[in-house]
Amino acid sequence: MNRPLVEATALSKHFHVGPAGWFGRRIGGAVLRAVDDVSLRIMPGETLGLVGESGCGKSTLGRLLIRLLEASDGHVLFDGADITGLAPKQLRETRRGMQIVFQDPYGALNPRMTVEDIVMEPLVIHGAKPDAAARDKVAAMLERVGLSARAASRFPHEFSGGQRQRIGIARALILRPRFIVCDEAVSALDVSVQAQIVNLLQDLQQEMGLTYLFIAHDLSVVRHISDRVAVMYLGRIVELARKEELYAAPLHPYTQALLAAVPAPHPAGRAARRAARLRVAGDMPSAINPPPGCRFHTRCPHAMAICREVAPPLAETAPGHLAACHLLTKTH
Repeated sequence: MNRPLVEATALSKHFHVGPAGWFGRRIGGAVLRAVDDVSLRIMPGETLGLVGESGCGKSTLGRLLIRLLEASDGHVLFDGADITGLAPKQLRETRRGMQIVFQDPYGALNPRMTVEDIVMEPLVIHGAKPDAAARDKVAAMLERVGLSARAASRFPHEFSGGQRQRIGIARALILRPRFIVCDEAVSALDVSVQAQIVNLLQDLQQEMGLTYLFIAHDLSVVRHISDRVAVMYLGRIVELARKEELYAAPLHPYTQALLAAVPAPHPAGRAARRAARLRVAGDMPSAINPPPGCRFHTRCPHAMAICREVAPPLAETAPGHLAACHLLTKTH
């Protein structure tokens, strides 16, 4: 069996919220648990979708996996090697194999740099000379993502949102990485443009053997592109399964609520989903003061006494299908 390309073990990221003292040290204040004890594996060549409400920790987890953020606890392995404590020089070499496509195609590109300079920058950072050979690589990559080589001399403001995202994808791919974090990479785009970018990502995956963590809140897009889907709630993974199983038979009440909120084309389906959606009330609690026990119990229509006291483990309920819910165990 192939080993995971990316593996997180008991990964956590806690931000201290409070006044800053000398040298930026925090004095007192609260702790925001953005990611809390997350473990997952991403296999070579697969797309793992990551979904959940805004503020649940999806983007933070994506950044932890490529060490754009330093973990408070836990470990990240890339191709079997622990990258959690790598020194800057070693980390730079490892980063050739992992890149990110950001959500905002407007803010992610330097408006003062030409497209050629933007896409070439990773090559230069990793020791390449900005010569004719590098420019040829940039031109070839621009054409591969659906832009003309003539775009190299232009500036980001001259392009549409979808075109800018293609520039961001070209920049991420110029080093020929193996793992890409797509952090809400299509959420800021029109629906028709979203479909184009998703199809492009799938074509590039087949051509270059890429592995994706695809972070999104649009469950329809996630279903189209993903092999497996992880559902995140308040810093923790509450369900993980192959997309066919998760969409056909979600086990966790939170996953059921998310799927019930997806618009249905048929009136009967809309009525059923509307009825299911009404059973889940309230907003997601603050990550600064998460509820004890199961973090979803404050909104769950099936909450029991044990849910308010004991956090359910993420356990395998069927081959390859994991869920964290006391309803699925015999402990109650």
